[in-house]
Amino acid sequence: MQMSVLQKIHQWDVDMFLGVASHLHERIVRTAYFASKTGDGWLYPVIPFAILWLGFGDEWFLLTCASAFAIERLLYFAAKNSFKRRRPGNIVPGYSSHIIASDEFSFPSGHTSAAFLMVTLINIEFGVLATPIYVWALIVGISRIILGVHFPTDIMVGSLMGTGIALATYTYLIF
Repeated sequence: MQMSVLQKIHQWDVDMFLGVASHLHERIVRTAYFASKTGDGWLYPVIPFAILWLGFGDEWFLLTCASAFAIERLLYFAAKNSFKRRRPGNIVPGYSSHIIASDEFSFPSGHTSAAFLMVTLINIEFGVLATPIYVWALIVGISRIILGVHFPTDIMVGSLMGTGIALATYTYLIF
C-alpha cells in the first residue's frame, strides 16, 4: 500500500523529531527551556513600547505591531483548532515531552509564529542591522522541538506564518 503525501510528511516529521530527541543531553534541554520561555509572549507587548520609549520607533510601529499580533493570534488559534494535530508526547509511542504544553495541539507553533512575527517587524522597521535577531527566533522554534512539544513542520509553518503576517500587515497598513 502506497503512503499518501500527508502520511509521508508525518513520517518524516516523526523520524526527524526522534532523531533530535535521541541526541539530547540535560544541559541542552535546560537551555531549550530558557529559550522557549523568552518566546512565551510576555516580551511581545513590551518590545514595541520599549522601542517607542527609547525614541527609535514611532506610534506607527506600535500600531503595526498591535495589528500584526492581533491577526497572528486569530489565525494561529483558528489553524491550531482546525488541524488539531496532537503533540509528539501524545502520538509518538514511548516518548514523553520535557514540559507540559498549555494545550493539546501542536500545529502550527505559536511560539515560533510570534517570534518570527516580531523579528520580521523589527527587521522591516530597522533594516539589516536587526537581521541577527532572527537567530533568536530560530532558537525559540528549535527549543520547542527539543522540549518535545512540536514536530519540525510545526516550526516551519509557524515561522512562515509569522513572517508572512508581519509582511502583509506592514505592507497593507503602510499603503
